[in-house]
Amino acid sequence: MAKKKMIKELGIGGNEKKVNVSQHFVIALAIVSIIGFLGIISETIFDTDIGNYVEALWMFVIGAGLVIEARLKKIQSLAKGITSSNITHLTTIIIGLIAILAGVLSFPAIRVESPGFLAVKGILSIIAIAVILIQTLASN
Repeated sequence: MAKKKMIKELGIGGNEKKVNVSQHFVIALAIVSIIGFLGIISETIFDTDIGNYVEALWMFVIGAGLVIEARLKKIQSLAKGITSSNITHLTTIIIGLIAILAGVLSFPAIRVESPGFLAVKGILSIIAIAVILIQTLASN
């Protein structure tokens, strides 16, 4: 009896639970990885530090991925009031827009240094790590 319960909890035997992660945000994370590798290649092979540009592009790409993920059509439903289904989209688009702003203001030509931007970068890093973990575990 205990074995059947454990099998059911683990999802073995056809009772697997699928976790869907949005392809838009996964694509944004893939682009971020490519940008990171380009930064590493630039520094190691060409002895050119483009770290500030890489950081700004990371923020911009992740912000754009979050804005695309937010589904603007769902945001239009805010006119009817805030519901449990559209509050997540609203939160996502706000974080995405702040990330885009942080990315633009992080370019070396502008380079605004602020604790708020560091907080945005930390929050986005945690979200990215969570999505990567979920995507990795879901693919197994």
